Amino acid sequence: MNTDAGAQSTGIKSLVEDWSADKQTFNISWGKLMMWIFLLSDTFIFSIFLLSYMSARMAATTVWPPTSEVFALTIYGTHVPLLLIAIMTFILITSSGTMAMAVNYAYRGDRKKTFILMTITALLGLSFVGMQAFEWTKLIMEEGVRPWGNPMGSAQFGATFFMITGFHGLHVTGGVIYLMIVANRVRYGYYEKRGYDIVEIAGLYWHFVDLVWVFIFAFFYLW
Repeated sequence: MNTDAGAQSTGIKSLVEDWSADKQTFNISWGKLMMWIFLLSDTFIFSIFLLSYMSARMAATTVWPPTSEVFALTIYGTHVPLLLIAIMTFILITSSGTMAMAVNYAYRGDRKKTFILMTITALLGLSFVGMQAFEWTKLIMEEGVRPWGNPMGSAQFGATFFMITGFHGLHVTGGVIYLMIVANRVRYGYYEKRGYDIVEIAGLYWHFVDLVWVFIFAFFYLW
């Protein structure tokens, strides 16, 4: 019993010393910790947006436009539901793979491959934003959808759509700029002495953006 008590006392004393000492308590960089905190706060925001969308849809007293039809494309006379959205989702999932490979090569010290893979990731993100701009243009110009209403049914549809997809689109746009800045610095050896944690931190942000899109895709487009 005394031995166990002594070990417990030593453990608590060690913990107190670690927390009170002017040194890193956990084996994680401040940059990575701050990114996790930012992503946690962003998770709350997106969760609130999606819950608001669910509440607005379930409370709507008018017909909710069928999303599979609203976001359909006509290819050579054939009506294809959710084709553009499926391509956008595939692009983001692919970009997560290239970003993961970039992090892998960064820790190996291969600057060239890291730069190329991060650039590919940014270009995929840019193509996603371009497709989203096309989607918005089609809804506004051809379908007449507005944030305050639409001719296809419930007025809340336009408000929730532009709010949620617009906020996510801003995240992707910011991520593209962020990736290109980091990639350019990798290319010129800026992180040789500082380490390549920043590439992993950028990867955390990008994976988060991709994961959020999966939920938006499921809640907004498939429901």
